[in-house]
Amino acid sequence: MQAIQSVAVIGAGNMGSGIAQKTAQEEFDVQMVDREAQWVERGEKIISDFLSEAVERRIFTTQQVEEIQARITGVVGTENVAANTDLVIEAVFEDFDIKTVVFKTLNEVCGEGTILASNTSSLNVNSLAEASGRADRFVGLHFFYHPAKNRLIEVIPAEATSEESLAKVVQYCKAIGKVVLVCKDKPGFVVNRFFVPWLNEACLLLSEGIASAAQIDAVACKAFKIAMGPFALMNLTGPPIALHSTDYLAEQLNCPRWNGAQNLRDLVADGRMWELDEDTDCPSQAADIISERLLGQVFAVAAHIVDEEVCSMEDVDRGAKVGLRWALGPFELANRLGLEKALEMAESYSSLAGFKLPNFFAEQVATGEDFRFSFVDVSIDAGIATMQLNRPEAMNALNETIVEQLGAALDELNANDNISTIVLDGAGKAFVAGADVKFFVDKIRADSFSDIYDFTAFGHQVLNKLESSSKTTIALTTGLALGGGLELALACDHRIGTKKTQFRFPETSIGIFPGLGGSQRPARICGVPAARWAVMAGNFMDARTASDLGLLTHLVEISEVDALIPTLSKLENKYPGVPANPDSVVALFANSFYADENLESLLNGVCPDGFDSEDKNVSRQLKSLSRTAPIALRMASDLINKADLELADGLQAELDGLEQIFGTADALEGLSALIENRRPTYTNQ
Repeated sequence: MQAIQSVAVIGAGNMGSGIAQKTAQEEFDVQMVDREAQWVERGEKIISDFLSEAVERRIFTTQQVEEIQARITGVVGTENVAANTDLVIEAVFEDFDIKTVVFKTLNEVCGEGTILASNTSSLNVNSLAEASGRADRFVGLHFFYHPAKNRLIEVIPAEATSEESLAKVVQYCKAIGKVVLVCKDKPGFVVNRFFVPWLNEACLLLSEGIASAAQIDAVACKAFKIAMGPFALMNLTGPPIALHSTDYLAEQLNCPRWNGAQNLRDLVADGRMWELDEDTDCPSQAADIISERLLGQVFAVAAHIVDEEVCSMEDVDRGAKVGLRWALGPFELANRLGLEKALEMAESYSSLAGFKLPNFFAEQVATGEDFRFSFVDVSIDAGIATMQLNRPEAMNALNETIVEQLGAALDELNANDNISTIVLDGAGKAFVAGADVKFFVDKIRADSFSDIYDFTAFGHQVLNKLESSSKTTIALTTGLALGGGLELALACDHRIGTKKTQFRFPETSIGIFPGLGGSQRPARICGVPAARWAVMAGNFMDARTASDLGLLTHLVEISEVDALIPTLSKLENKYPGVPANPDSVVALFANSFYADENLESLLNGVCPDGFDSEDKNVSRQLKSLSRTAPIALRMASDLINKADLELADGLQAELDGLEQIFGTADALEGLSALIENRRPTYTNQ
């Protein structure tokens, strides 16, 4: 399947320019199109201002900004879109007739291979697909504002959308770092379906005199564990958008409860914003009414989304956490609150709204168990099983649940004689960004080391299901793989990467050592000196470096990944013990700088004899080593030196060292600092 590379965005307003900017940031060729030169120039200025701010915040360098802007070509007139464009995203006004005119022109000027997409938050995708003239090559997209920052995107295939068109667009969305929710074409899709009525319900509570706007916001923030309440959010995005959206849902879903509240209508008519005073203290009785109404509305509507098979429970929650930045999704909130209480709230709201709550909610309550969520999605095609770790809101971080589900899925796949290959993939921009650090911090503070040991030992068992599998095992490390995620990948036979691949072992800088094979497998793959370079100093590895060392076994273009997978088989020698490219700059430096005779100097923070501490590469290594926890650094070094043992013995040595490392003050300091986004201070204790 040929991947999308050239993209045109129709509309250079705030949304269109944001889509163009994000697409260019991820190294796609972009045409930004509008009717007149002044609007194209305005879009270019919006992007320029945004990127200038990013330079000031040290997100991008000046050179990177110049490269991003160079990928964007301004185009005046839809009729001038290049015929060979791979994907055209229409991002004009949310008006069906205007969009139809745009698509008529695009269908005439674009080549047969061009896929058309509409950025819409509400319009019927099937109708737009029919109007496009190429329904099989049409997909609905719902970018969330700001598209260069918000990681969520809803992808809505029309009934006629071909599998290839959908696959290409999903691949593009993932390539620009989006968390993708593929959902059915229903009004409001996923997030707006429950979020927009939530905004309107807050307006109704205000109109009933239950509390002030500031008080309602304060109660909502506490109930949903969010930073901004409904009125502050409407002020940020614009009350007219809220009014238009809620009226649309009310009409499409025949729910009068969602007709825009009168106070919202008056506000929009007067061109005002909500007044938010500083008095946020709300009487307890009023606070109970507010929280129960807002929670009940979300529970009830989320249940309908799942009952109508728009998407899964897990995707509803992902939408809330990634798109709205809620700490918990609706179904997680229901579990946290207690399902019986959540059911009461949902039924109460359903009565107000005039619709019936789906049966599955009450049926779940009857079981006496919470909603259970799946974070490992398995699909099988032609003997190839793909396991997607689907916890993108947490960068797929490994926690007890995901490790347990991963182990259970591997047991089933390993026992299936019809499967030849097992592929591990991650949702979102990361393969897996490591273990769930909060778990370790909570257990250390609770003096529950045994839980840390049991979790890690079980993790070893799960990774061994990959290590010892008779199937060909492949990790699609096409994004970020850190710590425990990289350790998971290294247990596989192959690791496929693209130019966006990034590897790192950050453990010594956060007070611990890699405990899931990270001190053992790298040395057996690329040799002890290169493993010291990677593990002890925690150096970031781009795709080329990871490939040169052999930690990445295949470096390809994203369009080549699918074709490569079926060609791979078990490796005759998984652990060669030398870099894949011994003559690479990194391999040569590692073999020299991290040689045995230099080790004691490096552990003591001293520049080894024969090296210039002012040399850029040397000073960078010394600086990285100086920021590690001394005990963790020495223990990691000792473990790497066990590369001559059988792998099982080396892995056991990791487990044997866990109590010592997690018993240090530096481990708690380093892990806590990571959560608190600060630099740790180590005391060598």
